[in-house]
Amino acid sequence: MYQMRNLDPSASPLDYYGAELRRRREATGMNQAQLGSCIFVTGSLVGQIETAKKVPTRDFSERVDAALGTDGMFSRLVGLVLRSQLPHWFQAYAEMEAKAAYISTYQAQLVYGLLQTEDYARAVLGIENPDKLDEVVAARMERQRILERTEPPALWVVLDEAALRREIGGREVMRHQLAHLLGVLDRPWANIQVLPDSVGQHAGMMGSFTVLRFDGDPDVFYAESYDGGHMTADPQVIKERSVGYAHLQAAALSPRDSAALITRVMEERYGQPEGDGPAVA
Repeated sequence: MYQMRNLDPSASPLDYYGAELRRRREATGMNQAQLGSCIFVTGSLVGQIETAKKVPTRDFSERVDAALGTDGMFSRLVGLVLRSQLPHWFQAYAEMEAKAAYISTYQAQLVYGLLQTEDYARAVLGIENPDKLDEVVAARMERQRILERTEPPALWVVLDEAALRREIGGREVMRHQLAHLLGVLDRPWANIQVLPDSVGQHAGMMGSFTVLRFDGDPDVFYAESYDGGHMTADPQVIKERSVGYAHLQAAALSPRDSAALITRVMEERYGQPEGDGPAVA
């Protein structure tokens, strides 16, 4: 059994989750090992989560709800817990992103976070978050749940060709990442355009940015610096960046030609998958 400590449920979503898990488990008369056995994890892991030493996953939460009969409470709560693992300066943007009806973004160096595979995200986030990598990767994957809604936001991504060619995590990780982008292109609510190297100077030279649009609320512009993010609803900024984004869309390849370029880079630069099968497409 993991050594217990008293939690202040109001300290954070993680502390609240841990305190509630302990309370609900004890109400059933189960100890940590017994609950762990029911949900196919160790009693030690249950104890670590109950004492806010470890962040729960969505799968763990769904299993707990089933085992304790908590009617989806932990499955709902885990979203707040995972969002709290995002950098403090990013959390406000993540909340706005989750409410957006339309997302248009230009990405200069990396695949947009909502479209990253788990392995790609792990390679990117592991550079500065080695001590809590599982937590920040889980938080990024949680963000992507907005794309699984019955009515997901419309998504338009202009992606610099450099992001296709920058090898993140190794050739296998990149091959699967580019294959994932091709899969996204099959979805009716998503468009990806690649801005080819041949364009030269362009309207996104100052770096990546995103414009969020909402049903009934003002648009929001967001950009990041090295150690923080800037978000504004200033109409003049929105106008200028919207015009800039239109120029980027005009300069980029069409979605069809972008798919062809992604496929070519995937096959020529990152090669065939391991084994005898064809390349993923």
